[in-house]
Amino acid sequence: MTSVSLSRTELRNAHSMDLDRMPTAELLALINAEDRTVPLAVAAVLPQLAIAVDLAVGALSTEHRVHYVGAGTSGRIAVLDAAELIPTFGVTPDRVVAHIAGGVPALTRPSEAAEDDESAGAAVISAVVAGDLVVGVTASGRTPYVRGALIAARTAGAATVLISANPASPLAPLADVHVAPDTGPEVLTGSTRMKAGTAQKLILNAFSTATMVRLGRTYSNLMTDMLAANAKLRDRQLRILAEATGADEPSCRQALTDAAGDAKVAVVTLIAGTTAERARQALSDARGHVHAALTSLNGHRSGSDRNA
Repeated sequence: MTSVSLSRTELRNAHSMDLDRMPTAELLALINAEDRTVPLAVAAVLPQLAIAVDLAVGALSTEHRVHYVGAGTSGRIAVLDAAELIPTFGVTPDRVVAHIAGGVPALTRPSEAAEDDESAGAAVISAVVAGDLVVGVTASGRTPYVRGALIAARTAGAATVLISANPASPLAPLADVHVAPDTGPEVLTGSTRMKAGTAQKLILNAFSTATMVRLGRTYSNLMTDMLAANAKLRDRQLRILAEATGADEPSCRQALTDAAGDAKVAVVTLIAGTTAERARQALSDARGHVHAALTSLNGHRSGSDRNA
């Protein structure tokens, strides 16, 4: 017997009633067919996601922080997204911070009871101030740990976003914007690591990537702010410079050396034909946006500018 209070993610899926009797190929085909509905559900909430991105851009561009708060699968996905911003966009670890119920041990060992601790959710963002953004991530849309964080954020005057798979989430009134793709019942009833989890990963990837692009941490579609911490990434950095500027490898290596390893400075140096010092200052004045820095230097537009 179902309850009207249940999220649709917890209802039984009519397509998978015979799940335990299906041949392997049929079982996998069903899972795949259900997975294909997820991007459409995400597409339906892009207007709300755009508002969330603008809130994040506003926070990070004024030296404030973004906090992810989640539990279980949602928390793990949030931790993954925040961690990957460091090498991909050169973000310092204190700018986008993820909090998972149960702490670091919960990343590999389930700590399901921790998600019921509302006071712990409030405590992990005790340092949040007005100007910050707190993003609650919960498939069910009713996790107490996330509720505590959103209430505390509101009290501190911070902006709030809720990402759930429950359009009727009781936590929605605590958020300035609710991003809620309706992914529907799971193939395995209530297993929100599946479609709901996939939707949350798509949303957080899009949210953080769009935020970083808006903050000027790319040039065209190139990762100019990435951290080149190993040989593979250093090679990628050189390819990025070559793609962005059309310069040969020796010129790219020299520009990168002159820029003390800062690929974005090297890009501006090569395209504008200027010194690393002038390029660095132009980027600082342009708040890191390459196109604006190039315009301020000499209005030069490269082929990649025209195709961007």
